[in-house]
Formats: sequence, structure tokens, C-alpha cells
Amino acid sequence: MKMHPVKVHPSKALLKREDQLAWKMAGVATDKVAVPKDTTAMIINRVIDNASVAIAAINRRPVVSARGMALGHAKKAGGATVFGVKSGATVSPEWAAWANGTAVRELDMHDTFLAADYSHPGDNIPPVLAVAQAMGRSGKDLVRGLATAYELHINLVRAICLHEHRVDHIAHLCPAAAAGIGTLLGLKQEVVFQSIQQALHTSVSFRQSRKGEISSWKAYAPAHAGKLAVEAVDRCMRGEGAPSPIYEGEDSVIAWVLSGRTQADSKGRKTVFDPTYYEVPLPETGEGKRAILDSYTKEHSAEYQSQALIDLAFRMRDQIEDMEAIEKIIIHTSHHTHYVIGTGANDPQKMDPKASRETLDHSIMYIFAVALQDGSWHHVDSYAPKRAGRADTVRLWHKIETTEDPEWTRKYHSRDPEELSFGGRVEILMKDGTKLVDELGVANAHPNGAKPFGRAQYINKFRILTEGIITTREQNRFLELVQDLPRLTADQLAGLNVVLPAGTLAEAKPGIF
Repeated sequence: MKMHPVKVHPSKALLKREDQLAWKMAGVATDKVAVPKDTTAMIINRVIDNASVAIAAINRRPVVSARGMALGHAKKAGGATVFGVKSGATVSPEWAAWANGTAVRELDMHDTFLAADYSHPGDNIPPVLAVAQAMGRSGKDLVRGLATAYELHINLVRAICLHEHRVDHIAHLCPAAAAGIGTLLGLKQEVVFQSIQQALHTSVSFRQSRKGEISSWKAYAPAHAGKLAVEAVDRCMRGEGAPSPIYEGEDSVIAWVLSGRTQADSKGRKTVFDPTYYEVPLPETGEGKRAILDSYTKEHSAEYQSQALIDLAFRMRDQIEDMEAIEKIIIHTSHHTHYVIGTGANDPQKMDPKASRETLDHSIMYIFAVALQDGSWHHVDSYAPKRAGRADTVRLWHKIETTEDPEWTRKYHSRDPEELSFGGRVEILMKDGTKLVDELGVANAHPNGAKPFGRAQYINKFRILTEGIITTREQNRFLELVQDLPRLTADQLAGLNVVLPAGTLAEAKPGIF
């Protein structure tokens, strides 16, 4: 792994392509190094994981709407499949990426990687898979494409913070997906370079989608990024270029939106060319792509930073005989958790029993209260309006506050995988003056957790989330096929879809398409 310094350069400097981050990323994408076996195995796990959460959400309104839009772009040949729909009915790949990406993201229950920024690297799978199906590529090609997408996405997240500038994290997803498609299709470095730049340029949006009255756009945002990535690669394959250099240019994303903007605002625009803003790690030529192994999935359908705290609530509840005897709960946690899903966000909606599901799954106060009362978590029932509005829950919920603890912030950003933590320390103060204190650094399902997920757990998650929605025969068919992913032919890859029984798919309201 090599670190690449990233600065802003004046236009007159004529920064060489070889010195641009997008070109270096394209070099990673076009490196023909073999995919490590453990990377391949984890890719299979994540394809299973994506299908699990997508089918569990298949008839939720945002997913139904996205599917309806996609089915308005049907293709008789050269198309991609849509989750739930029979495999013979295909659509244009960018619209399959849109529909499937929305289904995957809707329940907020697939994989995650947290570092300088946030990410759900499994969001790369729908666009890369859609292009693989549409372009007649093999399972081996798909594995190579996904290894690239995960590698670049995770390494951007390690280095470049978007959220401090209120930029949504899909700005890392879209370039990674474009690069993954480039690897899948065996494109030249020049084409991948232009695709990455187009993808970033078109995908910068803002974090209001994750604050205030959070809407269904939270599920649509990564799907939109996947759609944009497919379209960017299509244009660049036809010979079109992109704004360049998109990361380092005088009027680039870094210069005017990210840390260059902060530098200019504090010390003057003339100083924007002085600092090195980021150090981005990328594998060297011939180095295997292993970043996916540093990511982790969710056992519970909620924001990742709540996973360990849900498990901690399960553990602490056994020590509490009467929830009404609780005076106050203080969650000591990282900066990210406090300010994004905690009381540090200063978001009244996070304390509102009438808030949307998309808001509740970003409120650790709500999540901890329900987990403490119920001792279980369900991707539907735990967010039901009746459940959220329960009087005793609201009382407990409003007794919870978060505070940033510098030590938990340090561990959140640690480079040591054995120390890296996303949990916190909880103090439960009782009305009689007694106190319960416990802490948990990582979720049980985390690779360093009490019960880390392996293939068996991914399969079990798939069976639980799809139970009663698809047939046992369809469960078995998909699981048998996906576990043979590297050996699938192009024809077999078309079957890498999960189909619902006839008549059980909800229909979308009419729109333009």
C-alpha cells in the first residue's frame, strides 16, 4: 500500500495525469493482479447480504417506486435483472442499478466501513452487477470489478472526510463504482480515468438528505450514484472526457467544496495551493485488493454506529428490573456518533415519536431505548409507528443523551484494527442513586466481535430476511448459484437475481416512465 498526497494546483501548473489521484485510481482499476481468495469469499458473502436486505425491503414504497421507474426502461436483449422480477424481464443497466440499489439501501442493514468518512461499500454491487449482466460478462469478471470498487471506495473513505463539509458520502461511492465497472469491462486506463472524474463531478450532493426530516432519498442517494456511474462509463467509452483534474484542480471539488474551501475561508483563497490536504492509500501494482476484508456487515437494521450499542443494551437490560426507575441514561461515545445520530446533532426530529423510519434509524436515543426495553431488534417492528409512539418508550427515550468522549473518538479513528471501535460507554442512573455502567467497542457481528459473521451467518441472515417472501426453493437456488460466483458463465450470471412468486410484487403508482 502506498500513500498518495493530494493538493490543489493552479491551472497554469498543468498537473500531469500521472500525478493526479483519478489517474492513480484508474491504474489500480486496470491492474490485472489476481483477486485474493479471501477477498473473493467475502465478495460472495456481500452479494448474499445485499440480496437479503433487498428482498426484505422489496415491497416498501421507495423500492416499489424505483422498481416501477426501472420497468419503464425494459430491454428485450442486453439488459439487467431487477430484484423480485423474473430473470427473463430485463431493463437498461443504469435503471437496474437504480432499482436494485434502492432495494439494497432501504433498510440500512448491509455492509459498512467507517474511517475519515462513512460508507456502505455494498452499494457498489448493484451497478457493477447490472453492467456485468447487460454486457455478458462472467462471474470471474464480476469478482474483479467488485474487488476494485470496494478497494477504491474504502481507501477514499480512509483518507477524505466529506461529512465535515456537509457533503454526502456518495461522492466516494460513484467514482469507485465507475472504476469497478472499468475493471469489469477491461477498459483502458484513459477511459477509466475519465469515468472516475465524470462520476465524482456529477455525484457531489449534500448531507441534508441525512439530517432534519430524513426522507426516502436516503435510500435513493446511493442508487442514484450507481446510476450516474454507469452513465459516466458509457459516455467515456464513447470517447467523451471529463472535468480534469477533478480532485486537484484550481476549481475542483477539493478546492471549492472540501478542505480547500476551509483553507480559503480561514486564510484566504491565495493560500489554497499551500497544504497537502489528504494522504490517500492505494495498493501498488501487483498488490492484491483486500480492502473489503476491513469492512463489516450489520446484524441489526440501523445506522452502523448503533450496532454495538444495541448489543450493549441487550446485555444491560438484564440488570434492570423496572425501566421506570431509570432517571437518566448517558452514552459516552465518539464525535461521529454524538454529532450524527446523537443529541449533538441538535435534531428535534431524533426525539420525535412521529418521525420517519429514516430518521429513527439515525437516532441512537430511540434505538437504545427500544433495544433496552425489548431485548431484540426487528427491521420492521422496531420502527412501527405504534412502537415508536408507545408512552413508556417515549419517556425512556427522552431520558437519553449522548456526549463526546475523546478516548472513544480516538479509538474510532485508530489505524490499529484491534483497537478500532464504534461503540461507547453507557451510564444508566437510577432514581435511587445507583448506577449501572458498561461499555462495548464493537458489535457482536464485527470481525473482532463476540460472534463475528462468517458464511453461515450471511446465509442465515438471508434465510431469515427472505422467509415468507420467496419460496424455499428460490432461497436454495440463489444460495447455490451465488456461492459458485467465480465460475459462473455469462448466462448463469443472469440468474443472479432473487425472484418473488407471481402476484406478490407491489405495483408502483404511475409516473412519467
